Amino acid sequence: MKVIKNIAIVGCTGLVGRTVLKVLEEKNFPNCSYTLFSSEKSAGTKITFLGNTYTVCELKETSFNFHFDYAIFCAGGKVSEKYIPIAVNSGCIVIDNSSVFRMKDDVPLIVPEINANKIKENNGIIANPNCSTIQAVLPLKPIDDRYGIKRIVYSTYQAVSGAGKGGLDDFENGIKGIPPKKFPYPIFNNCLPHIDVFEDDGYTKEEHKMINETRKILEKPNLPITATTVRVPVKNCHSESINVELESDFDIYDIRILLQNFPGIIVVDDVQKNFYPIATKVDGNDEVFVGRIRRDYSIKNGLNLWVVADNLRKGAASNAVQILERLLIKSEL
Repeated sequence: MKVIKNIAIVGCTGLVGRTVLKVLEEKNFPNCSYTLFSSEKSAGTKITFLGNTYTVCELKETSFNFHFDYAIFCAGGKVSEKYIPIAVNSGCIVIDNSSVFRMKDDVPLIVPEINANKIKENNGIIANPNCSTIQAVLPLKPIDDRYGIKRIVYSTYQAVSGAGKGGLDDFENGIKGIPPKKFPYPIFNNCLPHIDVFEDDGYTKEEHKMINETRKILEKPNLPITATTVRVPVKNCHSESINVELESDFDIYDIRILLQNFPGIIVVDDVQKNFYPIATKVDGNDEVFVGRIRRDYSIKNGLNLWVVADNLRKGAASNAVQILERLLIKSEL
């Protein structure tokens, strides 16, 4: 007889939470029972999920008195900081989408295609990386394994959905000339070089996330990295220009083969036919799409990549569900 696994989804009414539910429906894991949680404001909402109607429960300190085997948190840093320790103390293993625990030494930061082996090292918390980091490190990992990465320059072009419903509302309202509420300036017709708060060194928190998380996932704590993250008037899917300096010379054909053969990557790169990844083609997919693969002739062993991914799916929900899938498989062994 199969044991039923009890799973909590926290923050199920937000953009990421609803995408988690969509991905879980697609996966349709057997022998799983789900409980959906939200804030007091959204509690009582009815959600159709896996063919059934669920009533969303209010998240309280007593919510984890009922035993949950696993939980996915998609409700932001303040909720994660308060409720995840409670969940862990109850015996639950938590997959967290916030940045609260990502850089803790005893918390694995997981992109399953890269470091699934570290999932077992959890002490009750597994961190989901930042959306822009996930799609960047996926193509960088096989390149680093083969040639060694010496330096990275990130330039990102991030969709408004990455800022949640408020970001989408600002975009839609901006088209109508309504002033923004989420962003400091109208996002419609603008590119804003400002994601998250500015730190004392002039970098944003988002830029520091990319830098620090990349180092942790690639296990290169001193890797030189710089980043400029930009919010652009695109509804969904982040695009990134990644400039890499490698330790050794490389064959551009071999780079393409490495990427084509790496799980979770789709290469779209035929400039003669104007084939390269764009947001509207990538939207709704779980893979990371890579194109414009070419040498950077301005430095020795330089390489340029153009990387696009659905930030709500692979950048958040799908990556978390992939981690859950590994945990479920492990529990059956």
